[in-house]
Parts: sequence; structure tokens; C-alpha cells
Amino acid sequence: MQGFEAKAFVEGQVGEIRKVLGKERALIACSGGVDSTTCAVLTHRAIGRELVCVFIDTGFMRLGEPERVVKTLGSEPLSLPIRLVDMRKEFLEALAGLEDAEEKRKAFRGAFYGAFREIARKEGCRFLVQGTIAPDWIETKGGIKTQHNVLEQIGISAVEKYGFKLIEPLAFLYKDQVREVARYLKVPSAISERQPFPGPGLSVRVVGTVTEEKLGMLKRASRVVEEELERLAPEQYFAVVMEDADEKRETLDKLRSIVSRALGVSERRVKTRVLKGRATGVKGDIRAYGRVCALTALDEDGALHKPSLDTLTSAQVKLVSGVPGLTRVIYRISEEERRGSLLVVVRAIRTRDFMTADPADIDWSVLSKVSKRILGVCPPVSSVYYDVTSKPPATIEFE
Repeated sequence: MQGFEAKAFVEGQVGEIRKVLGKERALIACSGGVDSTTCAVLTHRAIGRELVCVFIDTGFMRLGEPERVVKTLGSEPLSLPIRLVDMRKEFLEALAGLEDAEEKRKAFRGAFYGAFREIARKEGCRFLVQGTIAPDWIETKGGIKTQHNVLEQIGISAVEKYGFKLIEPLAFLYKDQVREVARYLKVPSAISERQPFPGPGLSVRVVGTVTEEKLGMLKRASRVVEEELERLAPEQYFAVVMEDADEKRETLDKLRSIVSRALGVSERRVKTRVLKGRATGVKGDIRAYGRVCALTALDEDGALHKPSLDTLTSAQVKLVSGVPGLTRVIYRISEEERRGSLLVVVRAIRTRDFMTADPADIDWSVLSKVSKRILGVCPPVSSVYYDVTSKPPATIEFE
């Protein structure tokens, strides 16, 4: 961004970290993402061997990710003193039975800081360094969604509650600035340009209660989405899993009418659903936790209708503005629709600062391939949809 200089920032923060820590050891939470990795490299430059880097395996990471992250961070050129702590059982138990996205995020936050409280005690560390960035605390303070790594900004004293002081060198930076710092610090491009991954991991991409079956299907679907969309380089792209269940709504006829006009397809060839699972959105400056409208339209020959992204986003705008309670619109991309207990939503966005975003315009041939692969590896999944909602009214993450 204009006026931001990575070199000056690094020099200033290295000096500040040394001033605060002196000769004390510090603990840092590393996830392998650009924020926490940049923060770790910055702090390592400041205090060297006095830094203790920990990666907690929560069970909510992608297939093979814990091992891959630890290997990358511990190897050259970063050579961070990273260690892996397995807490999959504890985190799954902490979220057991919770359906509400905010409740899950807060439960994850409690388990996260509780884990680091114990690690800090064992390591004799009075300080926890973390890669909180500006959008994290802005969204949390604004009530849009709780980020797991925000405490002080919302009035929670880390010292009183967990026994350690927080150091947040990146707290006033935005994602593009963090990437600049990462490049300056020679962080490998696989990390510096990596798409964001939520702190609570896949738990926030499981709509409703988190179960081992949902997690298993989500991990498989996530691998497909990342393999197929990586070359297109959206700023963020991922899969979501939710139960294939509708709620009864009196507005279905109205929804069908709006979609018919927006897509130019007769009402008899339009199917609208309002799903039981809810998603997080933004209306004005406040969080809106509302319903998901799932759309399908067919051509005269019965084949799936494949409108342009502009047409779909136009339909989304009309639906969200015209029907109270809707925060998200998804469109079916799988040619096949079969019996199953779950459905998968693909989300891919274009953005500069992650404060606003638009759905990525992905060719139908790619979407069709993604959906076929997902159905092939996820037997309980009935169909696959594409999220056509911008931010606002949606958040980037689904929950």
C-alpha cells in the first residue's frame, strides 16, 4: 500500500520486540500461514534461540498439513525452532455439540489459549507472540465474527485470564502489507503468497455441529478444490460442508419468481431451497447470521443451466435485498444430484484487502470438473454448489 515500507517496519518492530522482551524467552503460535509465519520470522530475527515456536494440531487442518507445515518451517531458509503438539482430541471435545458459528469460534478460542497457557507454564514463558492483523480485531470488535486470536482489543486481559502478556507486531497491518513484509524477510513464496486459512481451521467450514464424518468429507473436498483452483490464483478458495436439509419457508414462491426473472429461465425450471444451516454475513457494519438460499435452474432439455457470473451475482443481489433473513446465495454446479446426507459448497473470491470481496469468475468447465471429483471421493455428498455472494453482504468465510 502507498506509504508503507517493509524495511522500515521490520527494523522498527525488531527493535520494539527486543525492548519489550529483553533477555526473556517468548512463545509463538505458528500455523504455517503468512501472518503467523511472518510474525515468527520477525520475532526470531529479534531474539533468536529464545523464541519457542509451537504448532498445535487441532484436528481441523487439511490432509497432511500438520506434518507439511512443521517440515517447511523447520527447514531452510526459515529454520524456525518449531515443535508439533497433538491436541486433536481436546479440540474436538471443546466443540462437541455446538451448532452456532460464534459459539464454535469462542469455544475454539478458549481451547486455543488454554493450550498455550499450559505450554507457556511448562516453557517458562511470560509472553505469547501472535500474528493478529487488523482485519482480525476489526471484524471481532465490529461483531461480524469472532477471530480466535483477539483478546486485548475486546477487553479480555491475557495476563489475568491466561497468565501471559501478548505481543502482536502485525496488529495494525492488512494482508497485502503482511505479504510485503514476508517478501522482505525472504519467506518462501509458498507461504508469503498463500491463501488465508482460518485460525479455527476447518471447524468453521463445517456448518452446524462438527462431526468426524463431516470433517472427513470436508478434508477430501478441500483437497480437490485446492488442486483444481490453485492455478487460477483466487485470493482465497475452499470448500464448505453442510447437512443436506431444507427448512420450510413460505417465501419459496417469491424466491423462485425472483430467480426466474434474474436468470431468464421459466419458473417451472427453477428450484429454490432454503437450507437449515446458517451462514455469517454483513449488513451495514454489523454481523448478520442468516439463511442460505440454494438455487438450481435447468435448460429446456433438462441439462443444468449455466449462466454467467454477472447474471448469478445479479440474482444474488435481488434475493438478499428482497427477502429478509438471507445472507448467502449458492448455485448448483454439479450435473448430478443424488441422495445423500451432506452437500458441499465451493467458495472462491477476488479481493485486495479482504475487507471487501467478490466471487471469482471461474469457467464452467472447471466448476464441472471440481464437482465431479468431489462427488467421486465423497459418497455421502448429494450435490455441489458455488457461492455467488460478495462481501458484503457475506463474509469471506462461510460461517
